[in-house]
Amino acid sequence: MARVVVALGGNALLRRGEPVSAATQRDNIRRAAKALAQLMDEGHQLVITHGNGPQVGLLALQGEAAGKSGFPLDVLGAETEGMIGYVLQQELDNAHPAPARFATLLTQVEVDPHDAAFGAPAKPVGPVYSEAQARTLKQQRGWAVARDGKAWRRVVASPRPLRILEIEVIRLLVEQGVTVICAGGGGIPVVRRADGTHIGVEAVIDKDHASGLLAAELQANAFLMLTDVPAVFTDWGRPDQRALGDVTPQDLSAMDFAAGSMGPKVRAACDFVNRTGALAGIGALDDASAILARRAGTRVVAAETLNRPGPPG
Repeated sequence: MARVVVALGGNALLRRGEPVSAATQRDNIRRAAKALAQLMDEGHQLVITHGNGPQVGLLALQGEAAGKSGFPLDVLGAETEGMIGYVLQQELDNAHPAPARFATLLTQVEVDPHDAAFGAPAKPVGPVYSEAQARTLKQQRGWAVARDGKAWRRVVASPRPLRILEIEVIRLLVEQGVTVICAGGGGIPVVRRADGTHIGVEAVIDKDHASGLLAAELQANAFLMLTDVPAVFTDWGRPDQRALGDVTPQDLSAMDFAAGSMGPKVRAACDFVNRTGALAGIGALDDASAILARRAGTRVVAAETLNRPGPPG
C-alpha cells in the first residue's frame, strides 16, 4: 500500500469556461471522487488537497456586489475549504461503498510576512475576463490583473508555505486510517506575530507548494497533482509540443514553464522529489492510477530511480 497525497487542481473541479455554480462544481467533484475511489480500491491510502482559485474569487465578488467591504482572503479561503471539502467528502463516501472514514480539516499554513510575493501579486483567482473588462476592474477596484492563457484574471499575493500548523492532527488521523481532506486552496494563510500568536493575511497560497510540503511531512510514497491536461509539455501550444514522461528534477530545472499555470506544479514536484526521493506525478484526473503505475502523465523521479519500473511501494 502506498501513501499518496493527491492535489486536485481547481481546473479539475471547475473547468475553464464553466459557470461557477454549485451544480457544476458538484458534477465535477463527483467525477473526481470516482477517480479517487479507484485509487482507494487499489489499496492506496490517500490524503487529498484541492484548489480554490475560482471559488475564492467568486466569494470575493459576491461580497463586493452586496455592497459590503467583504471578508479578507484568509477567511474566504477557510470558507472554500469548508464548501469544497464538504461536497468532496460526501461524494467520496458515495463513490466508495466499502467501509471508509473521511474527515475534512480546516488547515492553517504559516507564511513569511516579508515574503516578496506580497509586493508582486501573481496568483490567479476568480473568473476569467476579457482584457478590457480586466483593465476596467483594475481601475474600479484597485485589483492587480494579469493574463491567464488567452483570458485575464485577478491576481493576488501567493507567498511560499513554511509550516502546516495542523500537521500533527493530520498525521494522527492518517495513522488511524482516516482519509483526510485538508490544506484546501493551499490552506489558510497566517503569519506568526512577535508574541507567538497567529493572524490571517490577505493572500492565497499556491495549492501545489502547500501540498508538496504536506506530502513530504507525511513521508508520502507519491505526490500527485491532477489537473485538466494529460502531462507537462515542452513548447506548450506550439506544433512541436512534446509531453514529458519520466523526468528528473535536474532535467526540469533546465526548462521554462509558465509562472501562472504549470510552473508552480513543476517546482512543487521538484521540491518534493529532491526532499524525499519519492515519485511526483502531474497529469489528468482520469489517469491517476496510470500515473502511479508510471504509464501516463509526467513522472518526476530521482535520478537513481529513473529506470526503475513500477509504482511506488
